[in-house]
Amino acid sequence: MPELSEKQLQNFTQRLRDRREELREIIHRELASSRQEDYTELAGMVHDAGDESFAELLRGINLTTRARELDEIRDVEAALERIKNGIYGTCVDCNDKIALERLDAYPTAKRCINCQSRHENRRGGRDATPSL
Repeated sequence: MPELSEKQLQNFTQRLRDRREELREIIHRELASSRQEDYTELAGMVHDAGDESFAELLRGINLTTRARELDEIRDVEAALERIKNGIYGTCVDCNDKIALERLDAYPTAKRCINCQSRHENRRGGRDATPSL
């Protein structure tokens, strides 16, 4: 598989920077919004157990969403660092090249598709979070 061209690297760099900025704006907006919508205060104002449970659920969803966005920012930063270090597009497990199609679909990919599949299988699947 051929090396990524300078133009391709510039394209990925810009896409990653744009996504990082988008995520920062989302988090900033959500944090500003959460200050206005204090669900804890809402739960304290009502005495219905159902309303309190709903307020707790909203707070939990909000925190989970923020955690995912923060994880994605970390992935974007790591991909930008790999570009800077000249190793972007190289699998961290086997050192083979990551397919351009994979990078195009998932610019933060750090593993080739085979190593990613093995990694997910070792973890018990893509999302090892138990369902209720």
